[in-house]
Amino acid sequence: MTRNARTIFLALMISALWGTYSMGAEHKTADATSAPRGPLTIDEAVKLALANSSQIIGAEASVLDAQSGIYRSYSGILPSISADVAAALREDFESYSSTPVISGSWTFLDLSALSAWSSARSGLHSAELAFKSTRQGVALDARRKFYDVVKSIHLSRVSSQALRLSRDNERRVKALFDVGSVSRSDLLKAQVRTAQSELDSLGKHNGISVARITLATALGIVERTMGEVDTVLTAEAQAYDEAQILSEAEAARPDLKSAKADWNAARASLRAANYLRLPALFARGSWTLRGPTSTSTTTFDEAGFYFGLPVQAGDKLSTRGDADRAYTGEIGLTWNLFSGFATEGSIASSRARVMRAKDNYEALHRNLASEVEQTLLTYREVVAAYGVAQRAVESAEENMKLTQQKYNVGSATILDLIDAQVQLQQAESDIVSALAGIRVVEATIEKVRGRGD
Repeated sequence: MTRNARTIFLALMISALWGTYSMGAEHKTADATSAPRGPLTIDEAVKLALANSSQIIGAEASVLDAQSGIYRSYSGILPSISADVAAALREDFESYSSTPVISGSWTFLDLSALSAWSSARSGLHSAELAFKSTRQGVALDARRKFYDVVKSIHLSRVSSQALRLSRDNERRVKALFDVGSVSRSDLLKAQVRTAQSELDSLGKHNGISVARITLATALGIVERTMGEVDTVLTAEAQAYDEAQILSEAEAARPDLKSAKADWNAARASLRAANYLRLPALFARGSWTLRGPTSTSTTTFDEAGFYFGLPVQAGDKLSTRGDADRAYTGEIGLTWNLFSGFATEGSIASSRARVMRAKDNYEALHRNLASEVEQTLLTYREVVAAYGVAQRAVESAEENMKLTQQKYNVGSATILDLIDAQVQLQQAESDIVSALAGIRVVEATIEKVRGRGD
C-alpha cells in the first residue's frame, strides 16, 4: 500500500468513526430531549409517596390479614363437604371393588361462630378504614416535607443575597477605612456581619440537601433521581368554620370510624367467647355408592364348602355383585361442658380487647374537637404571621430606600445602611416561612376533616 493510499484509508476511517460518534451523540440528545421532565410538583410528590410508602404496604397487608379472618370465620357457619374413594383387595382370592363416599356436615346453629363471623366483618371494615387513614397520613407527611424543601430553597436564596450584600458592604467599609472615613471598629463589625452571613448561607444551602434527602426518603426514591422541585410558593388566606369542620370530621374521619369498627369487632369477639358455653346444633350426612364387585378364587386343593356352596378340588369360583347405595343422616347437639378453662381464657382476652378498643375510640372522639380547634388556631397564627411579615417587608423596603437616600447625601452611615439591609432580609425570610406554614396547615386541616389522600 502506497503512502497516498494509506493516507486516504486513515482519513476514511477517521471520518467513519467521527460520523458514528456524531450519530450517537445526536441520538442521545434526542432521547434526552424527547421526554423532558419538569420540576416535581406537590401532586406528583403525593402520588409517589402513596405508591412507594412502606406504611401503605403495611396497611394493605393488614387488610389482607382481615380478609383471611373473614374466610376462617366462614368455616364455622358454612357446611363442609368431602369425597372419598376406597378400593378393596382380598388376599385369599382375587377381588376388586370401589366405594365412593360423599359426606358433609353443617353446624347450622352455633351462636359463637356467628358472632366470630360478625367480629371478622367488623375487623375487615376497620382495616379498610385504617388503610384510608394511613393514606391520608402519608399524603400529609409528603406535603410537609415537600414544602420544607421549597422553604429551604427560598431561604437559601435570601441568605445568598444577604451574603452578597455583606461582602459588598465590607468592601465599601474597607475602602472608607482606608481613607479614614470610618473607624476600625466599623470595619470589624462589617467583617463580623460577612462571616455571619457566610455561616448562615452555608447552613441554608446544606438545609436544602437535608430537606431533599428527607423528601426523597418519604417518596421512596433516590434523592439524585428526584430532579428539581417546583418552588412556586403562594397562599391565600381562607375563612374556616370550626363547627362545620368538626361536623365533617365526625362524619368522615377514617381513623375515628376505624376505631369504632374495631370496637364493634371486639364486642362481637366477646359475644363469641361467651357463646362458647352454649350448645350448638349440627347435621351430618353421607352418600355411599357401592359399585359392582367381581371376585375369582384360586384353585381349591380339596373338596369342601365355600360360603355354603360345595366345591371340588381344582374348581374355581367367580362371583359378581351389583351396585348398591347407602344413605346416612343425623341431627344432633354438641355441648362442650368443660374445656379446661379455655373458654374463660378466651372471654378474658376478648374483654381486654374490648377495653382497649373502647378507650381508643373514646380518646379519639374526645380529642377531636381539641384537634380541630388547635389546628385552626395554628392556621390563624400563621396567617397573622404572614400579614405581619408582609407589613414588615413593606416597612423594611421603605426604610431601605430612605436609609439609602440618607447615605447618599451623607446623613446616614454605612452601618445604618447595613442594618436596613439586614432588616429587609429578615423580613423576606419571615414571609417565606409564613407562606410555607400556611400551605402545611391547609393540608393539615384537610387531614383533620377527613380528606387529603
